[in-house]
Amino acid sequence: MMVARPIRGVMQAPTQRSRDFTGSAVRLVKRLTPQRRLTAAVILLGVGGIAIGVIGPRILGHATDLLFNGVIGRQLPAGLTKEQAIEAARTRGDTTFADLLSGMNVVPGRGVDFGAVARTLLLALCLYLVAALLIWLQARLLNVAVQRTMVALRSDVQDKVHRMPLSYFDSRQRGEVLSRVTNDVDNIQTSLSMTISQLMTSVLTVLAVLVMMLTISPLLTLLTVVTVPLSLWATRAIARRSQRLFVAQWRNTGRLNAHIEETYSGFTIVKTFGHRAHAQDRFRELNDEVYEASFGAQFLSGLVGPATTFIGNLSYVAVAVVGGVQVATGQITLGSIQAFIQYVRQFNQPLTQVAGMYNTLQSGVASAERVFDLLDAEEEPPDAARTFVTARESAGVSSGTERSRRVTGRVEFQHVHFGYDPETPVIEDLSLVAEPGSTVAIVGPTGAGKTTLVNLLMRFYDVDSGRILVDDVDISTVSRKSLRSRIGMVLQDTWLLGGTIYDNIAYGRPDADEDDVLEAARAAYVDRFVHSLPDGYQTRVSDDGGNISAGEKQLITIARAVLARPQLLILDEATSSVDTRTELLIQQAMAELRRDRTSFIIAHRLSTIRDADLIVVMDAGRILERGTHAELVAKRGAYWAMIQV
Repeated sequence: MMVARPIRGVMQAPTQRSRDFTGSAVRLVKRLTPQRRLTAAVILLGVGGIAIGVIGPRILGHATDLLFNGVIGRQLPAGLTKEQAIEAARTRGDTTFADLLSGMNVVPGRGVDFGAVARTLLLALCLYLVAALLIWLQARLLNVAVQRTMVALRSDVQDKVHRMPLSYFDSRQRGEVLSRVTNDVDNIQTSLSMTISQLMTSVLTVLAVLVMMLTISPLLTLLTVVTVPLSLWATRAIARRSQRLFVAQWRNTGRLNAHIEETYSGFTIVKTFGHRAHAQDRFRELNDEVYEASFGAQFLSGLVGPATTFIGNLSYVAVAVVGGVQVATGQITLGSIQAFIQYVRQFNQPLTQVAGMYNTLQSGVASAERVFDLLDAEEEPPDAARTFVTARESAGVSSGTERSRRVTGRVEFQHVHFGYDPETPVIEDLSLVAEPGSTVAIVGPTGAGKTTLVNLLMRFYDVDSGRILVDDVDISTVSRKSLRSRIGMVLQDTWLLGGTIYDNIAYGRPDADEDDVLEAARAAYVDRFVHSLPDGYQTRVSDDGGNISAGEKQLITIARAVLARPQLLILDEATSSVDTRTELLIQQAMAELRRDRTSFIIAHRLSTIRDADLIVVMDAGRILERGTHAELVAKRGAYWAMIQV
């Protein structure tokens, strides 16, 4: 796999803003709808916990009043009433002290009632413990709701991937798609866990605190609230600039992952052709782009917290000054102003926290938009309900599917037209018939349309016009699963899963028993080399098969096809990675495998195709010649020119 050179027009695209921040955020929240009961419980617990919690400052303020009243009352002569003490203070010209006494619930000569203070503090402690318990339960239930939502989202993404057409993955780098499925989904989970809890708690806290502040002093409440629009303006101004950087951050992360996946997948090629320095330079370039976008996004969004804190402190200073004057003039008690100042802190703190975590929200919504783009991508056209009938059913054993005559494997292309790009046709007016049990070899220069023909037969792509028939049944009228279950495929690019050699062969037919797997291995000459391995068939191979040779990987994939017992067989340069002796063994195995099966062979080696029943020469999506090897050589046309090279 070669390392792709950077495409400047793509890699250095200008930074974009989120296309629909609000819509994506609302859609993300709607994902919680299936957990509506848990969500309702979370809201109720939040309301209860916060409502109990905001009562605490009032109770603590009452304790302060008890202490202050006791201290002042102890200094006054016993036997006087409060009104007499106030009058005496005015008589001696101490009007400030008289105003202070008028706003207090003081009894002259009585000191601090420590019993009442203790009971008040104990009540506050109990309320705070209950509030903490409710908030803890809320957090636990919210975590359950979020995790269940993410399980459903991951399942939807996984199901969506399997419904996507091959063209989606052909037009995108694998690493970028993987980034959406992994990094972006994980980022959504983190953002949901943090922001939903914080947002809900903050909103409920602000409302509850606002009610409590109004019960103490509407004037001081007004001084507190007047700075809120200024905080919102500052938050919006900063967020608008950081939002597009968060979009760029996750887009650039996807590009970086694509480069890493590409480089690691083709690491041997990178080393062989001396592209290590180039790959490292490209990594640093992409890594710098991620750094710049991430740094800018985090720096700008990080300014929100300090800005809102500064604005909130302005209201705090105003409340302290005006409240002090009101206490001195007897308009409010000292405990009440103490409670109010605590409420100011509680009022500003959620606003600051919401502003501070706005970067997390923006990052999560940016990832959600990328995931939703994947979920909204165009899917393969829906499958027909009709299925091919199996050989077992044709013998009289019904499984509830459509009955038909025994399938024989005749394949016919009727005036097929196709192009990956509508303006650039790849196959033009192609007609071809493969008789049951015959072997058809397809040859031609690179780009002639050979592999495209196979893709159309497998319905990886649907034809633009014309028809492809298997046993006189249009393949577009049957399900893809039913069609592909009858076709065995061996490609030039081998694919092994991480597991044992036995597992990789058994992948061709999961319900096969051990004898079937070993028989297929012997037929494909896997048995010839597997006993030289330390653990035999239980030898583990990596997902890229790096610990066995290319020829051995190809033999394993051929054994997998043998085990599948397909009715149609497709060999796309299947012996290109094996040595000459192994190729002779494979040809013998293929001859047995092709018995009573319709086979399509794409190959360049003459030894592979000369015994085919029909050789088709293609160029530019058209059939130039067709016939047996001897017939085409006798024509001395395009095929003859190819074998002379």
